[in-house]
Amino acid sequence: MKILAIEKEVENADWKNLGDLLREEAHHVFNLYQANLLREIYFTENKNAVLVMETADKNSAEKLLNDLPLVKSGIIKFDVIELKPYTGFERLIIN
Repeated sequence: MKILAIEKEVENADWKNLGDLLREEAHHVFNLYQANLLREIYFTENKNAVLVMETADKNSAEKLLNDLPLVKSGIIKFDVIELKPYTGFERLIIN
């Protein structure tokens, strides 16, 4: 299942002195990419991460995201959205 995960900063999160944690986060994200669980990753203009994942289901994606160091430390969280195939082309074919 394709999943869209959009990062949200936790209110009052302290981003100071996170060098080691940010490196650990990057390593963890790289491992997800190497495992073909993370297909794409971007930053928005506001520097929030946007991930496109491929997992068995939404629950699996949430478990993987909750294991990220920045999530574990309470700095960020994610909105997790299941992406379904677009069915609008059927209107062109069926009519």
